[in-house]
Amino acid sequence: MRVHFTEQLALLNSELVRMGGLCEEAILKSTNSLLNSDPFLANEVIYLEDEINEIDSEIVGLCYKLLLQQQPVASDLRLISAAMKMVTDMERIGDQASDIAEIVRSGSMRKIHVDMGHIKEMAHATVDMVNGAITAFVQRDLEMAQAVMDYDDVVDDLFDTVRNELVEMISTTDYHAGGKALGEVAVDLLMIAKYLERIGDHAVNIGGWVEFAITGKQQDLK
Repeated sequence: MRVHFTEQLALLNSELVRMGGLCEEAILKSTNSLLNSDPFLANEVIYLEDEINEIDSEIVGLCYKLLLQQQPVASDLRLISAAMKMVTDMERIGDQASDIAEIVRSGSMRKIHVDMGHIKEMAHATVDMVNGAITAFVQRDLEMAQAVMDYDDVVDDLFDTVRNELVEMISTTDYHAGGKALGEVAVDLLMIAKYLERIGDHAVNIGGWVEFAITGKQQDLK
């Protein structure tokens, strides 16, 4: 019985890794669609969100099966409960990547060129956080989970930088010389930066659930 339980836990790990990989792909594709003004790449993110939602349902079903058909000890129970909470954050990461893609599909970003170097940095930082959080869960690595949670300060600082850049850009642009179009783009970019900042928060939550799975200590959610 325990052997079968261990096999199902291994399956749970692999499905979480697969879902995490799709989340990372969605973040990168949504950001690349923004940087390259590529609506076709943005469309791929919408399809990825559907796939992420499907895996979410599969993982939740597997967790319930583990809880109902097996007899998990306390540490296993924490592990399964943490996995169920993690997929909620991962599903929301998919939602926010899709939200970025929807802005790209609206075409507003093609109106004017804006330096998006710090938004690109934010995207790569959040991908690293998601990857680190999932890896920490699979490897039961508390130190790695804590590193993910600490790294959120970097993403928050990048968000502040992007916000300040956009405020400066709007305040120094002549309204009659394209300022209105630039203002619209600035609002969309601020929304995109906020989505990325929230993705970082969800990665922090995942790291917190890893800590709960290992120690039983529960962090406050973001």
